[in-house]
Amino acid sequence: MAPPDGAAGNGAKLVAAMTLTKTGDRVVDAKTVLAWLFATLGVPAFLTGLLVPIRESGSLLPQAALVPLVRRRPRRKVVWIAGAAGQAVAVLVMAVVAVTSRGAAAGWAVLAALAGFALSRSLASIASKDVLGRTIPKGRRGRISGAATVMSGMVAIAGGAAIGLLGDGAGPATFAWLLVGGAAMWLLALLVYVTVREPVGDHAPDADASEIVRSLALLRDDPPFRRFVVARTLLLVSALAPPFVVTLASREAGTAIAGLGPFVIAQGLASMLGGRAWGRLADRSSRATMVWSAGLAGVVVLAFLAALRIGPVADAAVTYPLVYFVLALLHTGSRLGRKTYVVDLAEGDRRTRYVAVSNTAMGVLLLVTGAVSAGLAGLGIELALAFLAVLGLAAVPVARSLPDVSARA
Repeated sequence: MAPPDGAAGNGAKLVAAMTLTKTGDRVVDAKTVLAWLFATLGVPAFLTGLLVPIRESGSLLPQAALVPLVRRRPRRKVVWIAGAAGQAVAVLVMAVVAVTSRGAAAGWAVLAALAGFALSRSLASIASKDVLGRTIPKGRRGRISGAATVMSGMVAIAGGAAIGLLGDGAGPATFAWLLVGGAAMWLLALLVYVTVREPVGDHAPDADASEIVRSLALLRDDPPFRRFVVARTLLLVSALAPPFVVTLASREAGTAIAGLGPFVIAQGLASMLGGRAWGRLADRSSRATMVWSAGLAGVVVLAFLAALRIGPVADAAVTYPLVYFVLALLHTGSRLGRKTYVVDLAEGDRRTRYVAVSNTAMGVLLLVTGAVSAGLAGLGIELALAFLAVLGLAAVPVARSLPDVSARA
């Protein structure tokens, strides 16, 4: 397949834009940064528990409903730009709340802004896959995402080191400036994305709400796609296990902001080291990438649980960030594998439907799986981790049953 016109230039622009937004994502990480902010502001614990469900499900659930809006656009980058602008505004609102409010009021305000952020993110998520598919040929798409993951990881390492040096006295104003910096990432990415050369592709000017029903019917009528959605659900082991590792670590070391640094560094290292390698593997076989990342994540969680059973952790300041790093490294592979797979699985508007329907289904399944793991965590965090490890191991045969759609470049 010949590269689209301007593919080389588009590749550099997409890497730059993805790097900026992935860096911003580190700042609005519900599992670490926002949870630490809530602790600093004295937000009730039950509101802290809503951060991850709103952040993740809020960006996934609306996507099938947004398909008609996206399909009416001959150029999808316009939709992405609107989503990026919405995310920047939402993060700026969080920054204002950080320095003007406290307690439950601050919690509800940040959650409302996070819901707006998630909705804008859903727009950008649908459009980004289409723009990538239209401007970059199969066999190079995983490397584009991988390169951006590496570069954002380098930024995260520097940021984590800086956070670790702040000490225990840093307050809400520090978080506010951090969030302002995050908003700037989306605004800069928006300016880069404007220059991407996207050809006019298939679109449906008369697309309406009936598209939602036809799109959701894919889960019934398309067996490979249905198996992909099941596999993607089971891949949640590497997404849902890390917060429980952080919770166990906080019990050992406390919740001072300096304690956030090692986990941010671990996330950055995972992105920097894993992005390029996983991206190349995803281009060769996105199916194999999902198999390996899910299976290894399940094994790592089981090994961690076995170590906890043997006795207390000797050096919590090292052990917990190390386990977090390995899981984050595997999650990098999981994300790159399933993103590349869904882009390669179809062409044109069918890709738009695949992305939207799989994300909407995942929003529902994430809520269910998150509720189950949270309920098990009430009985013991180790029990929740064991449940997630089983999911990871179950993902292996399901992912292996998928057709291999990669270019094997």
